[in-house]
Amino acid sequence: MEKEIVLQIVEKLKKKYTITAILSALGVPRATYYRWRLEETDKSLSVEEEAIIELCKRTKYRNGHRKIKAFLKQEYNIELNRNTVQRLMQKHNLQCRIKPKRKWKSQGESIIIAPDLLKRNFTASEPNQKWVTDITYIQYGSTTKYLSTIMDLYNNEIVAYKLYDHQQTPLVIDTLKAALAARNHPTGVIIHSDQGSVYTSYAYQAYIKDNDLIGSMSRRGNCWDNAVIESFHSSLKSEEFQYVKFNSLRNNIVVERVIAYLNYYNEERIQEKLGYLTPIKYGVKAA
Repeated sequence: MEKEIVLQIVEKLKKKYTITAILSALGVPRATYYRWRLEETDKSLSVEEEAIIELCKRTKYRNGHRKIKAFLKQEYNIELNRNTVQRLMQKHNLQCRIKPKRKWKSQGESIIIAPDLLKRNFTASEPNQKWVTDITYIQYGSTTKYLSTIMDLYNNEIVAYKLYDHQQTPLVIDTLKAALAARNHPTGVIIHSDQGSVYTSYAYQAYIKDNDLIGSMSRRGNCWDNAVIESFHSSLKSEEFQYVKFNSLRNNIVVERVIAYLNYYNEERIQEKLGYLTPIKYGVKAA
């Protein structure tokens, strides 16, 4: 399709649809479109600004200037220093939207306490070496749900999750069962949690032992000892449910949005720690 026609179609439809959606329908690569735009001199926005606006809109304003800078290079072959990206984002009010996280505190009597084997070393040299796990409240539906997740510290991938109406011991055991099944039942994995009653229960600790895993726990009352998984739960709420009032959505919508975010996190959300790759892409590249 000719350049002039593509530019005219995009200009006509971009107020109603995203540029990405228009180009996908036309079968035109984004890099090609932005190269054509560079050749145009009569425009109110620079090509760089238009690309930044499109990226922020498409990623639901979840990313700061460092990640947008990486996306510009990866997807549009546009290289800008991060200060320039930050300035352009501020100019168009595109700053990453963040709200303070809500802490989850476990209740109940401790039964079996494992030592803290991680000691805040949240890195791993290979998959299935260190897993971290936690539970968080999801309070946006008509009833409160409880999300249990397990993350592999090698690439910060969410290996398994369960979303139940309760936070009893079966929730965490079922999450661990799903993680083991997803990774072909590895042995010797350190599984790190806080000292919540579900994790210190005899049933959970027995399941760890029976599957040749190694239990590890944060010190009581010290959230920084399990900061990575807590940070993930905070990101889920601030990025997916920002401005959503508690108990304002239907439960099925909440479930759909949680699952959609988990898929987005693993497959699309780039991380500075991973060289601005997604968890899945980093795992594939390093394999």
